[in-house]
Amino acid sequence: MKRIVTVLNVVLAAILVGIMLALWVGHDPAALPYWIYLQRQQATIQTLNTPMPLLGAATILVTLFSAYLRRGQRLVCGALVLAALLLVGAGLITRLANQPINAVVMTWLPSQPPADWEQLRDRWWHWHILRTLLGCGALGLLLFTTIGRLAAVKRSTAS
Repeated sequence: MKRIVTVLNVVLAAILVGIMLALWVGHDPAALPYWIYLQRQQATIQTLNTPMPLLGAATILVTLFSAYLRRGQRLVCGALVLAALLLVGAGLITRLANQPINAVVMTWLPSQPPADWEQLRDRWWHWHILRTLLGCGALGLLLFTTIGRLAAVKRSTAS
């Protein structure tokens, strides 16, 4: 059971953080004219606004369950709880910072750029980078605990 939860945890977190990283690497809006930015951002919002929070919530729950299963191993359990907290932080950024901007962007029209569109674009990007860094930290902790457990198993079977 622990192995299944561990694999599920890493897979979910990798998908979640992979999408965040893909947006960071391939979606930087800084040099885009308004109409291209609007088209890309609205399409991204329509595609990801529902599944990403669900994927994030599932990843948090599986991470917490994994921590519960490893409660006898203080370092591993603590790293998993910290990973869950980083994911919660990323989720709060999404909910409290990015999604309100998304709601505004969805009301924009291609022919009428709002006067403050660049400021909102840049604020959204700032928050996206921060949540991506939190997600990367969480994934790193999950990988650290997984690799550490694999190394421990390898050492115990070699003895």
